[in-house]
Amino acid sequence: MEQELVEYIAKQLVNEPSQVKVNRRITSTSVIVELRVAQQDMGRIIGKNGRVANAIRSLLRVAADGHRDKRIILDID
Repeated sequence: MEQELVEYIAKQLVNEPSQVKVNRRITSTSVIVELRVAQQDMGRIIGKNGRVANAIRSLLRVAADGHRDKRIILDID
């Protein structure tokens, strides 16, 4: 669920949607969602003062309701 949400949001924001790659790793204490975009799209994903990235993180916390006992981490590369 988290993976699809991040992929959908990222593809709507970037100029190169074919370059969007999302992976999810689950550890004992956290769920790590790794987002990779083209270098020229990095600013669109992070946003001014990190506002877009923080908004995506907030949506992830809501969407990851099934993982209440784990931290949700968005790693943007």
